[in-house]
Amino acid sequence: MAEDLLLLLFQPNSASPSGAGSIAGESTLYYVLAGAVLADLARGGHVRSGTGRMGTVTVEAVADNPHSDHLLRASWEYVADRPRGVQTVLAAMGPTLREPLLDRLVGRGDLRRSTRKALGLFNTSVLEGGDSGRRDSLLTDVRAVLVDGAEPTARVAALAALIYGSGTLPQFDRDIPWTSPVIARAEELKNGNWGAGAAAEAVARTVTATIVNNVIIAAAVLPRG
Repeated sequence: MAEDLLLLLFQPNSASPSGAGSIAGESTLYYVLAGAVLADLARGGHVRSGTGRMGTVTVEAVADNPHSDHLLRASWEYVADRPRGVQTVLAAMGPTLREPLLDRLVGRGDLRRSTRKALGLFNTSVLEGGDSGRRDSLLTDVRAVLVDGAEPTARVAALAALIYGSGTLPQFDRDIPWTSPVIARAEELKNGNWGAGAAAEAVARTVTATIVNNVIIAAAVLPRG
C-alpha cells in the first residue's frame, strides 16, 4: 500500500513544461508512508493496536506472523519485542521508506528517473510519470469512492483516508474536487466508516483509523510541503 500511496502522491503536472513532477506533501511524507505500512500490516493481521500507559495507543506485532515483504517485515520486527506507541513507530519507520519505495516504482515502470540541468549548470535528478497506467487506475478508484460514493475495498478506503490525513487532498483538485461532500466522505473513511462491504475488515478498519488520526496529529506540527 505504501508504494501505491507514494505513486498517488506523485503529481505529474506539478512542475515545469519539462514534464518533471513532484511528490505532494514532502515535508510530512515519512509519517504518511509509515502510516501506510502500518495499515498494510493491520490489514494482513500482522499487527494490532493496544492501549499503553495513560491510555495511549500502541502497536504490537501478532506473534509468529511476520510479513513476507522485507520493508514491511522490518516494521513488524520493530514492534515484535514489545508494543510501542503509534507516534514512536511512525517516527522510527518513516524516514527509511521513501527511497526504497521510489526504487520499486521506478523498477516497475510506474515512474521514471531522468537527469536534467538545473540553471544550465548542474545535473539534477527528476521524476516523471511512467507508462504503466497504474497511477491513473488508482486515482480512478479513489475518485470513485470520494466523489461518486462507490463502496470501497479496504485497500482503497485506507489509501483515500491516508491521502486526506496527509493534508494533500486539495492538491488533487483537478481530478478530485475539493468540495464539502468530498471532505465529508473523506472524514468518514478517516474515522473507519468504510461501509457494509468492509464489515469483514473490522480490525483493520479500526487500526487504520487509529493510524490515520495519529498521522494527522504527527503531521500537524510540521510545515506542509
